[in-house]
Amino acid sequence: MQFRNLARTAALAAAGLSMVVAGTLAQAQPAEQFVPLLVYRTGQFAPLGIPWADGKQDYLKLVNARDGGVNGVKLTFEECEFAYDAAKGVECYERLKAKGTGASGFDTQSTGVTFAVSDKAIVDKIPVETPGYGLSQSADGTVFEWNFPLLGTYWTAADVMMQDIAKKEKGNLKGKKIALVYHDSPYGKEPIALLQKRAAAQGFELAMFPVTPPGVEQKSVWLQIRQQKPDYVLFWSAGVMTPAGIR
Repeated sequence: MQFRNLARTAALAAAGLSMVVAGTLAQAQPAEQFVPLLVYRTGQFAPLGIPWADGKQDYLKLVNARDGGVNGVKLTFEECEFAYDAAKGVECYERLKAKGTGASGFDTQSTGVTFAVSDKAIVDKIPVETPGYGLSQSADGTVFEWNFPLLGTYWTAADVMMQDIAKKEKGNLKGKKIALVYHDSPYGKEPIALLQKRAAAQGFELAMFPVTPPGVEQKSVWLQIRQQKPDYVLFWSAGVMTPAGIR
């Protein structure tokens, strides 16, 4: 994953939402629009969170310096550190949602936080944008009208993986065994529903192996993988789980 590009997309989404809000207030346009930034510069996912947070700040600063903001409206922002802890992320949401001119929208940077604030967003009427992550079901805008999944969802990612495997097998997955080694968290569990449906429809066996966060200890999981000998392994990791599994 190219974190800079993802961060830029997330910041652009926030800026775009600010533009929509500013446009609806044409008669009394605010001088500033507030963009809340939930970040995790600390904790087990800091290697992912730091460049993501830096990229969003850089983009918002660029828009202000280069373009004078969005349609003349300067973008202000404030970070709230939640260390990839869902409860702390909800606290950040509550603290920042009414900050300044009111939050333009939240890029939570966390599937767990997205789950926790989606119901709140309906009441607060605040957009929750999730570029490439979040709640996969939120693609149905008739149900999740305040969620904006950009760049696809985790179901999209799982579908791409399965399409690649199917291509290698010339479209026939019947009798194959596919293992899912996943981060045992809301994020890691997201592809399960899609893969179970695909297994039933395409006739392959799905074996699932959860890895307890943060994911440093995986020996028992890979021992089971060697014993069961699946045809393919989908490695759904995050943070320190990734290098630990690759080794």
